[in-house]
Amino acid sequence: MSVENTPASIRKTALNSAHRQLGARMVDFNGWDMPVEYPANAQKPVGGLIAEHMIVRTSVGLFDVSHMGDIRVSGPQALAAVQQMTFNDAAKLAIGQAQYSALLYPSGGFVDDVIVHRLGEEDYLLVINAGTREKDYQWVREAAQEFDCTVEDLSDRYTQIAIQGPNGWRTLQKLTDADLTQVKFYWFTHGTVCGLPNTLIARTGYTAEDGFEIYIPSDEATSIRVWNELLEAGKEFGVLPCGLGARNTLRLEGALSLYGHEISDTITPWEARLDRFLKMDKGEFIGRGALAAQKERGLERILVGLEAVERGIPRDGYKVLDANGTEVGYVTSGSPAPFLKKNIALAYVPPALAAEGAEVGVAVRSQVVKCRVVPTPFYKRPRVKA
Repeated sequence: MSVENTPASIRKTALNSAHRQLGARMVDFNGWDMPVEYPANAQKPVGGLIAEHMIVRTSVGLFDVSHMGDIRVSGPQALAAVQQMTFNDAAKLAIGQAQYSALLYPSGGFVDDVIVHRLGEEDYLLVINAGTREKDYQWVREAAQEFDCTVEDLSDRYTQIAIQGPNGWRTLQKLTDADLTQVKFYWFTHGTVCGLPNTLIARTGYTAEDGFEIYIPSDEATSIRVWNELLEAGKEFGVLPCGLGARNTLRLEGALSLYGHEISDTITPWEARLDRFLKMDKGEFIGRGALAAQKERGLERILVGLEAVERGIPRDGYKVLDANGTEVGYVTSGSPAPFLKKNIALAYVPPALAAEGAEVGVAVRSQVVKCRVVPTPFYKRPRVKA
């Protein structure tokens, strides 16, 4: 993965030149030069965010997610360390299984949300967010100091590619000797991919769709070769390269949290409605005391899904108003939903306004748009066995 020499310069994944060759619109995303969307051209008659979003929902899309970070925790007390630093119960993981989890501050707020993979008996891989890579690594190192284990930052060793959508497994199956039909959701395996042995292949993703994420060596030539072979393998399914724009609208339809929006250092798992992953009974972990105290005294805000019932788009940061026009919360993420063909949002509101069917207003420029609280996720993928 190539990085400019000056510390302040923007970072580039090993696939950067491939994105530019495809004409991608590039932006600075948390210090990374990343594609937002790919335009239509002579070789690709459809393009743009909506086309990319829809192809993932209906067939297969390809994402470069190499900006994500990877931290390995291994050694005699690796499980004890992971248990101390995450809110889910890693002891329940079998080798080859992954789980959604999070790193918390003593206050109960989020350091970051992570995917924990159990690689071996005392061997774990934590996949972390791009914008918090350095912070997360330092935090994990400090949290693990009292345990007999090794913490390694493997972030720059891998190019991570996500193959997402109902035809994702069919696309990837052409290029691997692993039987993908045997890999369950949130499990992983190792196999040869595009001639690369021992490649980690995980049935995970951030699109609320079925799909896989693969981890390959981060040198430019290998990364571009695999990217192009995946695009070729997916041609019969109409595969499209997809950017951060579609990734965001896809995850919003699935009501998947984004750091700095639905979760942050001032937001707790109770408030973010992530308590289904929170295992308070597993024993002590960082932040547990604060979470127990908050549960006892009650919440002042909670995350809800909103659907606009009037014309207007509730967007990130817009104020949420009660029936009297008083500001009572804010939108964390909001956008038109391409597949659902609705304007949707996630927002923090007082618990008294969180019931399904409750109505609130969202201040959209000079007008107030009426919105209704609806169940989340907004979109649930069909359960089709592959």
